[in-house]
Amino acid sequence: MQQKWQRWNVGARKWLWLLVLIGLLGAHPVVGDRLQTEKSSKTVEFVFDYRDLVEAASYRANPQDYISDQLNRLKDAGIGSMAVYESTLDDYRRARRVMYWGAQDIANLTDSVIPENENYTYVLFTSRENYDQLSPTIRDTFNGLGITTENWNFRGQQGLIIRTPLEDALLKPLAPDEATLDMLKAKGFSIVPRLVDSLPYNEEKMNELMDRFKALGVTRVLFEGDSVKGFNDDEDKQSLSSFAKLLKDHGIGVATIENLKQQQKGFNKLAYMLDYNVVRLYSLSEKDSTLKPETIVDRFALATKDRNIRMLYLNTAPTRNTAKAEVQDSIDNLITSLTGPDGAISKIKSNGFTIGTATAFDVADSSYQRYAKLVAVIGAVAMIALMISYFIPWLTLPAWIVGLLGSAGLLLLKPVLFEQALALAVAISAPTVAVVMAVRKLNASGPPLASESQGGTERRDRTVAFAAASPQRRLLQSLFLYVKTAVISLSAVPFVIALLNNITYALVLNQFRGVSLLHIAPIGLVAIYVLLYRGEFTLNKTGKLLRTPITLAMVIAAAVLGIVGLYYLSRTGNSGTASSYELAFRNFMENTFGVRPRSKEFLLAHPMMVLGAFLALKYRKANYLMIVAVIGQLSMIDTFAHIHSPVLISLVRGLLGLGLGAILGVIAVFVWQIAEGCWKRWSPLQKR
Repeated sequence: MQQKWQRWNVGARKWLWLLVLIGLLGAHPVVGDRLQTEKSSKTVEFVFDYRDLVEAASYRANPQDYISDQLNRLKDAGIGSMAVYESTLDDYRRARRVMYWGAQDIANLTDSVIPENENYTYVLFTSRENYDQLSPTIRDTFNGLGITTENWNFRGQQGLIIRTPLEDALLKPLAPDEATLDMLKAKGFSIVPRLVDSLPYNEEKMNELMDRFKALGVTRVLFEGDSVKGFNDDEDKQSLSSFAKLLKDHGIGVATIENLKQQQKGFNKLAYMLDYNVVRLYSLSEKDSTLKPETIVDRFALATKDRNIRMLYLNTAPTRNTAKAEVQDSIDNLITSLTGPDGAISKIKSNGFTIGTATAFDVADSSYQRYAKLVAVIGAVAMIALMISYFIPWLTLPAWIVGLLGSAGLLLLKPVLFEQALALAVAISAPTVAVVMAVRKLNASGPPLASESQGGTERRDRTVAFAAASPQRRLLQSLFLYVKTAVISLSAVPFVIALLNNITYALVLNQFRGVSLLHIAPIGLVAIYVLLYRGEFTLNKTGKLLRTPITLAMVIAAAVLGIVGLYYLSRTGNSGTASSYELAFRNFMENTFGVRPRSKEFLLAHPMMVLGAFLALKYRKANYLMIVAVIGQLSMIDTFAHIHSPVLISLVRGLLGLGLGAILGVIAVFVWQIAEGCWKRWSPLQKR
């Protein structure tokens, strides 16, 4: 009975492969929807931080002239939008529109005694026009907070007394400056407001503000601080729902900022209520705005092409240049980076984008997508069962049945956990199965084990046949196995795309979990198979390994492997870092091929696959190289697991890596053949 059960499970593999094929066919329509979605947004918007410009101008001899001149230059350079913050008294001061003092300062200024029981803020307007434009906004804001204001005059200039300490008054956000909005609009800029959630939410005031934004043609807002507008009062006032409704009614979307340490609070909920009228934004920091123009160009081009970024946000800041004894900013450097035949705008356009107002993705959601996903789920579970079958054959059918039942349960109870867990499992399974099958093929076609070579006539005949194989034939077999292994590994891609085909992943509001496990598990599983399996689990070899004395060499080797493993893990995911030399090499590859293949694939793992297969057909222990080769297979899947990257870019990157890896692998084979020939001819050991 046990043998019959074993035969059933082993025989079930062909049916599981059939289910995998059916699952792949079911997943492809979902992949088509994903491609349609990615094609729906091809406009890139450049946004400049107007507050930074005002600050830079405050260090110039003629601030207003400087602002006007730089706005004209930025407009001519291709920047179409200006980010405008909710103003503060300090913003007005930097713009030379007001002056302000605290109680101590005003006492010194008026040569009087500081009041014992008054700690107010004194605001003086620099012109009658500024008073007319700004005083209503200041009064309205502070009176709405229960802080009274009164008129004040000083040396013939009009002002206000705000009955709150200066430190408190400076924290209060005011409505965006109307004069600034009108001036920027007159110069042809689109307005991108930045809102802060620091005051109690007032629906009436917010409605008035949205009406003003709509009149200005605002299509998208950003948020300043760690939360979105309305989040802090949402529990009491349902202010997020109110704010979302106002945005939808006025046709205004939002933007999510890339690489924030933590997503702004309430953003995911707001994005959902806006039907994901969201675009991704990359912000070039004040520090990075001084980088070399070619570096900035590469950053902008890669952000738009590889990461679905549709808004590029530029900052600047005044800096003291002691060598030139002057205060400078990075506006000239930014304009140089954007313009010219090698500038960012030209490069972005050459990648198929247009420059204008960013639009959100139009999500393609075919009526049959839900059913196609269910078919893909069955195929993904079959692939996982196949992986289990190569390690514990008698668990093949139970694994498939339990996998289906578990998937159904998770789908009903926790659908997000279900899709991520299944996507991770199939991403681990496919490259593992692919390389395990390659090892099995090499074991069958390569030299027999020592025990096999001493066996009967049939085994000795296989040894003779193998020894007669030419290097040319071994190379062809290796290349065929290389392609076959890659095809099996890439079969996970449609499953991963189908399972994670949700706009939240494309916008990085939700992320694929388990990247580190994806980078470790296939390596560990292939290592176990190479070390302990010969078609079935070898318990006697396991015991032999456990009884092997530990030597100093083993300890050193383990330490080296541990260090290499930690370095390998540090380079995975989005937190990996690269040296300046590696960045230069990446830029060279990007400029040469248009899409940068992953270095660890075409420089290490793929060539190792070709060379390892070639050697394993002659030397049995060369199978150990397959442990390294699996890195390239899992890395290809990991590329597609970055859902915010376009599918076609990921496909080109993977195929390019395979092509270059095959070329380097063939070169490695030729080098090995030459080295082996020299060794046989000149080695003293061979002459004895």
